[in-house]
Amino acid sequence: MASNILGKISKERTVSAIVIVVAALVSILPGGIVLAAVLYVVSVIGFLELTRACGVRKEEKINSLEITGIVAITCYYPVMYFAQDSAYAVMIIVMALIAVMSVYVFGYPKYHANQVMDTYFALIYAPVMLSFVFLTRQLENGIYLVWMIFISSWISDTFAYLAGVLFGRHKLAPVLSPKKSIEGSVGGIVGAALFGALFGAYMDSVLSRERFVLILAVVGGVGSVISQVGDLAASAIKRNHDIKDYGKLIPGHGGIMDRFDSVIFTAPITYFLIIVLMR
Repeated sequence: MASNILGKISKERTVSAIVIVVAALVSILPGGIVLAAVLYVVSVIGFLELTRACGVRKEEKINSLEITGIVAITCYYPVMYFAQDSAYAVMIIVMALIAVMSVYVFGYPKYHANQVMDTYFALIYAPVMLSFVFLTRQLENGIYLVWMIFISSWISDTFAYLAGVLFGRHKLAPVLSPKKSIEGSVGGIVGAALFGALFGAYMDSVLSRERFVLILAVVGGVGSVISQVGDLAASAIKRNHDIKDYGKLIPGHGGIMDRFDSVIFTAPITYFLIIVLMR
């Protein structure tokens, strides 16, 4: 009975993973408005998963704080897409805080300060950080470089799992995630760095340059560290609020936040590292 259940879960996870990879290819390869639109939808879902998990929503119906957040996301993505100056995106983020605080003030005492802070936290955590997938895709050679976000997260996860199974002895975060080991963590970092170097060699051959191997090895290794922090951070939030998954949207995985927890952290760090190291 147990083996049948595990087999079903494994099958669901595999099918879902394939669908996610295909969706990533279909949206990232063309980039532009297609990628921005997909990220917008994913961001809204992730935002609502977080607000529900953190207790911003006390009932099933979406409340005013969440609506304000969705409006902010709806303003942020077009500005990010069309504006050439990042100051406009920062303006939306600041105005979002003022808008959320306005709902708090004029609706007082309907909402608690913790709900207000969690709403703004959710707005930055998922939508803003995920937008760096689009920003990385917009860079020179971004059609290649954007894949480092996923190498630093999903490839790192794979190597960390394999290294943990084979060599895991010492717990990385015993209270938060008992199954994760220091050996697995190191394996994920090394694996992502090696994969990044190989991807850099491929880019050198395609673009006839000799500059990407070391850069992408560093991006992969550092990104893996940040990826693991993102994974553990999402787990910590779930434990604090006594929930198993953020949602049920992705069979075998949970919600958007369950599947993209590490990507959310690696997207901005990949973008910033590439900007700094390429200079």
